[in-house]
Amino acid sequence: MHARRIDSLALDNYQRAARVVLANHLVTRTYPDRIALPLIRRWATELREDLAELFGYRLEVTETTARVFPVIDRLDAGKPARTVADRVFDRRRYAYLALALAALGRAGDQITLSELADQVAAYTGRVDGLELAPDRAADRDAFVDAVGWLAARGALTLADGDAGGWAADPEAGEALYDIDRPVVFALFRPPRALQHLHSVEGLLTEDAMAHPAGPAHASNSARRVRRTLVERPVVYAEDLAVDERPLLAQDRVVADVELFTGLRAERRAEGVALIDISGRLSDVRFPGTGTLAQVALLLVGEIADRVLDIDNPVPRRPAAPDQATALAAQLDDAIPESTVFVPLADLPSTDFDAGEPDSVRQESEAPEEVTYPFIESAWVRETVQALTDRYGLTFAAQWQADVPGLTTEVVALLERLRLLRAVSDGLVILPALARYRGAVVTVRTKRTAELFVTASDTIGADSVGTEGI
Repeated sequence: MHARRIDSLALDNYQRAARVVLANHLVTRTYPDRIALPLIRRWATELREDLAELFGYRLEVTETTARVFPVIDRLDAGKPARTVADRVFDRRRYAYLALALAALGRAGDQITLSELADQVAAYTGRVDGLELAPDRAADRDAFVDAVGWLAARGALTLADGDAGGWAADPEAGEALYDIDRPVVFALFRPPRALQHLHSVEGLLTEDAMAHPAGPAHASNSARRVRRTLVERPVVYAEDLAVDERPLLAQDRVVADVELFTGLRAERRAEGVALIDISGRLSDVRFPGTGTLAQVALLLVGEIADRVLDIDNPVPRRPAAPDQATALAAQLDDAIPESTVFVPLADLPSTDFDAGEPDSVRQESEAPEEVTYPFIESAWVRETVQALTDRYGLTFAAQWQADVPGLTTEVVALLERLRLLRAVSDGLVILPALARYRGAVVTVRTKRTAELFVTASDTIGADSVGTEGI
């Protein structure tokens, strides 16, 4: 492992490069910023070998891009594509994004937004239930969001015009984009030819099937544990296969990840969390600024007090099953078998290896069921309403008027952080939530002489004596 041989004065720089490349599997000259690519190129050889040894990842670095090809062990709905305004992509935006990539792969050096829209619209005609009608504002907005995602990563660069003008009126507005072909080709590189897959699970790793026993299997198991550590905000022992759980408790496995990333592992009996105080690996800062993060911290404190109230014990439940199975079923239902995949499957595969047939990793025998505290939905709704009544003047205006929506978003944030798991009638409280039970929240009150409430007049998270997961 190269990180062990790097001089202590340079190690921090190397670890910053490692965090950037793990957090952004595609790095370009402008994404995520202009200093990321030079930093990765500086350490390209060491990063390439350490990523392969520790995680089984492949790193390709060129003059204009750095691309990590990860090994995917499980489906995860917690890292969706987002618009420039931070809204989660829906199915239509994902479809437009995929079809725009297909069109750009056949384009020249430049393309207008209307030309790209026409090509994507033609492609949608071959997919049942999908359409891009340029005369429909909702379709134009969704398409511009997909183009904005590509532009943010450097695949497209605005040369002239304005995408917003085209979205408002395609007859009057237009935009011209330069196409960065290396970025376009780096964005979509599936490990297998998609036309030969009939389930999204065919894209998952098959290490366990390839090496059922022996040293190679042990090495692959350690890589899976390390991958889980850097891909999830908290790793609970129950997340892992039975034969992988002892590895989570091994100092060497966790220490390797700490040394590579520069993060500190926080251990508990139930699992491990890597604590990122740098902000370069985490996609969500917690505690953080903004109404959602602050209300989430308040709610966590209320939940901790409720769970620890020995005079009124809460019931316990097993954690809800992982959503990966349901997510796979949803994605598989969306595969356009009749109109796209069946015709493509008749064509020879030239760009990618066909790979192994679809297979599902076999799980070890189920361990003993573990239960966790359970909080009912009514209590959660009442508590968020009470917090709003008490602190609402410091909340963003949109949430003051929409407490049910605020409750939904706060619960989703805490579930994404793996502090709890939402079920149909309440919340299953996971062990990492106890990390914040001692949080102290202060509220900065508005001075009577002030005419306007400024951004600083919010619930202060700076007094919380914890670091963000």
